[in-house]
Amino acid sequence: MKVKTKSRKVNKAWLNDHVNDPYVKLAQKEGYRARAAYKLKEIDELLGLVRPGMTVVDLGAAPGAWSQYLRRRLAPQGAAAGALDGRIVALDMLPMAPIEGVTFIEGDFREDAVLARLAQALGGAPADLVVSDMAPNLSGIESSDAARIAHLVELALDFACAHLKPRGALVVKLFHGSGYSQLARLFKDRFQTVKPIKPKASRGRSAETFLAGIGLKADAPKT
Repeated sequence: MKVKTKSRKVNKAWLNDHVNDPYVKLAQKEGYRARAAYKLKEIDELLGLVRPGMTVVDLGAAPGAWSQYLRRRLAPQGAAAGALDGRIVALDMLPMAPIEGVTFIEGDFREDAVLARLAQALGGAPADLVVSDMAPNLSGIESSDAARIAHLVELALDFACAHLKPRGALVVKLFHGSGYSQLARLFKDRFQTVKPIKPKASRGRSAETFLAGIGLKADAPKT
């Protein structure tokens, strides 16, 4: 009974924080599916990553807030529907409600067949930007979770090196803790510019952070 009571208290506290979160309220007002849109918005405004005419890949896209933001940034006057100047290909192992102008692939990014479908959706054209909000289901066992997180980041990095334009950029979510410095080093080995970013929209108590790599080094490995 004590465990259940504690759980109810934790859930109630989380729900109260969520309901009163200014980014949750703003997302509801502006029609975004999740507050996560404002994390990408802040990163984009800081680094100037998204421009009309781009081809963008959104990894770990569901429920679609990042794709919504990208779609508005690539549209005349920031429209949520209608004309789109660019291409967005989104992928997630969870289903995602359609977003006008966004090509969605449902599948596990860790599977070669799904990666092949993603490459096919690009039609052989290189991407200008790859963004990844992917995260594994965490077990609470630090060493195991760090390995899962690192694997997803490394997959995103390998995909970016194989499919980005030379001046393209990659943004990934990762977590401070075991393995962070090694992943940051991988980025520095492959990109000319690397920026760690903790957006204001990312909850302060969360260990999540983001790394942006811009401009592939000439000798970056193509895996």
